Formats: sequence, C-alpha cells, structure tokens
Amino acid sequence: MTGSDALIVRPLSLSDRTQWGDLWTAYLAFYETSRPKSLFDTYFARLLGDDPQDYKGLVAETDGKLVGLTHYVFHRHGWKVENVCYLQDLYANPSVRGQGVGRKLIEAVYSAADAAGCPSVYWLTQDFNTEARKLYDRIGKLTPFIKYDRG
Repeated sequence: MTGSDALIVRPLSLSDRTQWGDLWTAYLAFYETSRPKSLFDTYFARLLGDDPQDYKGLVAETDGKLVGLTHYVFHRHGWKVENVCYLQDLYANPSVRGQGVGRKLIEAVYSAADAAGCPSVYWLTQDFNTEARKLYDRIGKLTPFIKYDRG
C-alpha cells in the first residue's frame, strides 16, 4: 500500500456501520461461527459508547474502504493495581493480509493501552490460525495458559 492507498488506523465511527458489519461477519465466519443480526447493532453501539466497561473499536482503512478491525476493552485484574487490556477481535481482509494491517491494528491497541496506563495487552486465538500466529509470535509472547469454558 503506497501513495493514495496508504493505510490509516483510526477509531471506529458511526458512518462505518455497513463496512464494519461486513468485516465482522467475515471475522466470525473465519472462526466458523455466526452471531444473530440483532447482536450486530448492540455491539456496534457499545463500540461507540462511552461506558468504560464497553469495548472500543479501531479500523484500518485504505482509499476510504475498511480493510481491518480490532476491538479491545480495559478491565481490572486481580493480580495488578492497573487495568489490563483484552484484545478480543482482530481481522484483516484476506486481500490485504501480509501487508502489515494486523500489526498496525495491534500496535494501535498497544498505544491505546499505554495511553490508558495499561501495561498488559493480551488476546486469544485458535490453534489453527497459523498465519496470524506467525505475526503474534513476533509481536507478542505465547503464554502457557489453556482456556476453559463453562461446560
């Protein structure tokens, strides 16, 4: 991406609703899941809200078209005084993968966390997400934790 199609990472805005919905749908499909359409409006509103418990959204844009997204939230942690940051969703359109979109989005979350006094940023991925894990191995640290859900 060069010249007029330079990548911009910016906060999500109200006018992004349709393109964001397309990207989030593709993200969910990658993880072999879907969510009810009614949840889309709720989640989008929360991403734009001002409640400190709500997620924040960032998007990657080139030439006016959204090509990536990330959602993150700050929350308390029992082992730390300061909040921590959980990066829940990260997606780059397949047409731009390998061009630094994921890295730029993660770095923007790192910057937001630093500005909020959150030294810790963490995220989860599935073991089959091998391409993204190559990036994660370069900019993060794999932990030994194994995730469980309520049975």
